[in-house]
Amino acid sequence: MIWAWMINSVSVYITSKVLNGVEIKNFWSAVWVAAGISLANFLLGPILHLLALPITIITFGLFALVVNALLVKLVDEFVDGFKIKSFGWAIAFSFILSIISSVLFKIFT
Repeated sequence: MIWAWMINSVSVYITSKVLNGVEIKNFWSAVWVAAGISLANFLLGPILHLLALPITIITFGLFALVVNALLVKLVDEFVDGFKIKSFGWAIAFSFILSIISSVLFKIFT
C-alpha cells in the first residue's frame, strides 16, 4: 500500500510539472495530494459514479472523467500547496494522471 502511495505521489508530481494550469509547491504536497485523491476516490468515488451512471453510459464512459475531475477539485480545496486553475485543468490533470500512474505501475510492479 505504501509503495502504491509513493508511485501515485510521483505521478501527481510529474503531472503537475507537465500541465501549466496545475501548481504544486513541493514533493511533500504531492504526497498529500495522492493521499487525498485516494481517500476521495475511496469514500466519495463510488457514490458519485453510481449517481452519474446514466449519463456515463450515454457518454460512453467519458463522464467518468468529469467525476474524477470533481474529486480532484475537492482535494484542491483541502490540500495546501496544490492549486488547479480551472475545471478544464482538473479534467486534464485526472486524464494525464491516470496515464502516468498506469505507466509507472506497469514499470515498478
